[in-house]
Amino acid sequence: MTAAVTGATRVAAIIGDPVEHSRSPAIWNAAFAATGLDWVFVALPVPRGQVPAAMDGVRTLGIAALSVTMPHKMDAARACDELTPTATRLGAVNSVLTRDGRLLGDSTDGEGLVRALVDEGCTADGQRCVVLGAGGAARAIVFALGAAGAQVTVAARRVSEAESAAGLAPDGEACDLAVATDAVAAATIVINATPVGMQGEAPAFDPSVLGTDHVVIDTIYPAETPLVVAARAQGARATNGLGMLVHQAALSFVRFTGVDAPLEVMRAAASTS
Repeated sequence: MTAAVTGATRVAAIIGDPVEHSRSPAIWNAAFAATGLDWVFVALPVPRGQVPAAMDGVRTLGIAALSVTMPHKMDAARACDELTPTATRLGAVNSVLTRDGRLLGDSTDGEGLVRALVDEGCTADGQRCVVLGAGGAARAIVFALGAAGAQVTVAARRVSEAESAAGLAPDGEACDLAVATDAVAAATIVINATPVGMQGEAPAFDPSVLGTDHVVIDTIYPAETPLVVAARAQGARATNGLGMLVHQAALSFVRFTGVDAPLEVMRAAASTS
């Protein structure tokens, strides 16, 4: 049963564009209910370019904590008063905590992805990985994979941005997204950190190069994106972004509340919402 919302209830939220599809409210509210915390979590659509105003609103309204999804992760980092060392390195945040009217930004996306890989029976150490995209989530993923011992190639439409993201991993490499197929063929782990597929678009590379040695994670999470369907058809292990979503939320939950995250409750809520 969901607890009653009162004048003392603390409010947390997610901002994005779009955000109406987000499963984060279901995940977080299930976690608050399971832990008995008097918090509520809502989704707030924020148009591109309006993040500074939204962050001022967070301060003014006393919103306790904020999750940030695409395309706002870099803009949100610039609007924070303080950043953790990881967020400073990335120039992007996916979680913001309010402390005495100041906004502290952090990033749990990368570690969330690494933990989702473990759920798929895969560790990053020693693996060749391709990350598609160079935005805030992609940068966090590249940084975490590199720290975990992977050799990372970043593919993006703007090669300069791919090179910037690749610099977050030791010996990281970059290429144009238009020629990513060769890099994918040579890799064992493939991460789509672009919005391609959210509206049913075909993968940004030729999926026929995938095989049984590949693990594919699409960070967006319709039940089966075209990339996930195509990868499974080639015999690859493939999953959408729900695992990453749950793990990054669980890490943020601890930072926000100081309470251990009820991971299985959050996983169940993500799967049924």
